[in-house]
Amino acid sequence: MLAPMFEQLDFLYIPSTDVAGDAAYFSEVLGGRLAFAIDDDGTRVAMVEMTEDPPALLFTDHLEGDRTIFIYRVENLRNALKELAGRGWEQEETFEIPQGPCCSFVTPKGQRVALYQRTRPEVASHFAGRRDF
Repeated sequence: MLAPMFEQLDFLYIPSTDVAGDAAYFSEVLGGRLAFAIDDDGTRVAMVEMTEDPPALLFTDHLEGDRTIFIYRVENLRNALKELAGRGWEQEETFEIPQGPCCSFVTPKGQRVALYQRTRPEVASHFAGRRDF
């Protein structure tokens, strides 16, 4: 059996054509907690927490496609990517998200997955409570 490299599913990154509407429905109708709603130069992202524990829902209008990205935290991104490559996985895009380095990819059957290393845990408090819309 392989040792688990994934620490936790922290976020579901969800494409949305109406971020404000989705955030309102999930918070006001379904009872989630709106953690933030950010508009940065026309790109909107809203986080809704449906439970005390992750994953948090991130609605955004800048993702291409209509499939959610499952964002998993790993202890060490470089080591995780090396381990996956040893299993035949082929690396795709690597970039930075506010929390730290990240690698996003699509599985052979079309599921979207990202792994990230939380190197900037203080970021969560920076966005908390922000309401741009």
